[in-house]
Amino acid sequence: MRVGLTGGIGSGKSAVAELLRGHGARIIDTDLLAREAVAPGSKALASIARRWPQALAVDGTLDRTALAAVVFADPQARAELNALLHPRIRELALAQAARATPGEIVVFVVPLLFESDFWKMCDKTVAVIAPLEARLRRIVERDGASLEQARARMAAQIEPALARSRADYVVENDGTLEDLRARVEVLWRLLRAGAAV
Repeated sequence: MRVGLTGGIGSGKSAVAELLRGHGARIIDTDLLAREAVAPGSKALASIARRWPQALAVDGTLDRTALAAVVFADPQARAELNALLHPRIRELALAQAARATPGEIVVFVVPLLFESDFWKMCDKTVAVIAPLEARLRRIVERDGASLEQARARMAAQIEPALARSRADYVVENDGTLEDLRARVEVLWRLLRAGAAV
């Protein structure tokens, strides 16, 4: 079974993924694959450097901060970047998923699951939803972003209400870690039951 896991930035989707990993799911994190896609010497990095030269660091690697400053401020630039990267990320994700054993639950962690149509490759989808204030706090603390930067990143993603309406399952991340652990336990049982059908 292939499961698409999404949630806005700061929602706790990585925490949910780690809890699912603890239950035995194979986790494929597309954020990590995006880093692989833009490794030095890659076609994607060369294309990014041609389009946004300021995004190339002196050492030839991607300057993620510089690129983020451009794409989160310009929807057209963000669309161009996504069109460039998403096919390669999808290819890498499918290659990893192909190594799954029969009956194994594969969870794709995809921030832009519905926006990128990645959900079409999944049997089930899960959205992690968290209160706005908690998300802002996590982004500022974790990423060192300003509130303005955090809001811009959030605005670039699907509205939580829309993700909620499109997902097969919703995990509310509005309590303690123990609350989240209990909710993921329920989700895991539902996924296992679905995989056995």
